[in-house]
Amino acid sequence: MTIFPLPAFQDNYIWIIQDKDSSRIWAVDPGDAEVVLTYCSKHNMSLAGILITHHHKDHTGGVAELRKHSNCPVHGPSYLTELVTHPVTEGDIIAVFSANFQVISTPGHTLDHLCYFSDNQTPLLFSGDTLFRGGCGRIMEGTPEQMLKAMKKISSLPDNTIIYATHEYTLANYRFALSLEPENPDLIQSNTSSQKQRSNNEVTLPTTLSLEKKTNPFLRTHITALKNQAAQQLNENPAADLVAAFSQVRRAKDSFS
Repeated sequence: MTIFPLPAFQDNYIWIIQDKDSSRIWAVDPGDAEVVLTYCSKHNMSLAGILITHHHKDHTGGVAELRKHSNCPVHGPSYLTELVTHPVTEGDIIAVFSANFQVISTPGHTLDHLCYFSDNQTPLLFSGDTLFRGGCGRIMEGTPEQMLKAMKKISSLPDNTIIYATHEYTLANYRFALSLEPENPDLIQSNTSSQKQRSNNEVTLPTTLSLEKKTNPFLRTHITALKNQAAQQLNENPAADLVAAFSQVRRAKDSFS
């Protein structure tokens, strides 16, 4: 099974899952139908199924058009009654070719947000807008407590989990992360390699959970120096508990320029 991105819009990635020697694919968060249809036409592929992480249009905008062409199953939040044919929730299992994906509920960015995890061989996670390389999604509908819980769920996965996020936000995320931990050697190295990738118009994803634990501030809000720096950027006193500390780091990112 191979996984690769189709760029869409300004910075989205539609992840494509393709089984070896198969002429069928699955698409994850197809916000743009034309991108997927063009790929299928060019490579003589057909669409076998769709996974949706949450309801935002840049992740769902192409679903209706794709179903007109393929009538394939669409797995996603039950909230999306007009698009989803197979509503799923925490703990459900979805068979994608030879792999089984477990549904993980991760409200925070949106209340309906889901991630999809498989550990059939090398563990992998489609994280949608919950976790990015070097960052996490804005808290648009949920609460800091919910988003911190989502971070803990992801952190509990195997360290070698490969993480497929849906936006090319890496360099912007790293600018903020370096403002909190300017001497973090793993962060400095990863930022340098990512800058080189982007200068060559290469994708900085996927990432790994082990790297994120070393570099992503939203998996590191328990570190005193990091959370104190975020509080300083907000001109606030350091938070006294984990949820408030996470909120400070998230709000510092929201106002970072």
